[in-house]
Amino acid sequence: MIPAMPASSAPSRRTAGSVLRFGRLASMGTLTLLILVAGVWASWGTAHHVMLTKGRERGTVVVTACGESTCTGPFTPVTPGSQPRARVVIEKSYAVRAGRTYDVVVKPGGDEVVRSGPAGILYAWAPLAGALLLASVVVAGGLGLGRLGKLLAGAGLALLTAAFLTG
Repeated sequence: MIPAMPASSAPSRRTAGSVLRFGRLASMGTLTLLILVAGVWASWGTAHHVMLTKGRERGTVVVTACGESTCTGPFTPVTPGSQPRARVVIEKSYAVRAGRTYDVVVKPGGDEVVRSGPAGILYAWAPLAGALLLASVVVAGGLGLGRLGKLLAGAGLALLTAAFLTG
């Protein structure tokens, strides 16, 4: 014969399960938030130059040479008061090739430029797209929210695809 358990142990098991469930939800929710904030932070370093162009030098660059991680070329301004430059530096990516002309914004205080327009905006937010894809795994697996995970993955995939297609 199995002895009956005391009445006080059943509620403590439910309480322990609730505490563990809450701990899992809190930790996975915090991890998801951290991933998304890191994606925004990584994207904003370039995105604010591209999106908030008032008062910034805008123009075009004709890429003449590319190294391992950067490309260079002359800058032709389109904003009043901007000065042409013989050489500016743009980050090399899959979409930047020698011999092509790109619309750019000059980063303040130097000769570094970033792409502007729709392609520049989408490319600037590419780190957020990666964060959305990573967060979707945590949300679907760690939090058990499959639909929300699919939504995050779809948004990240759409953003990466749009950046690739406009590049």
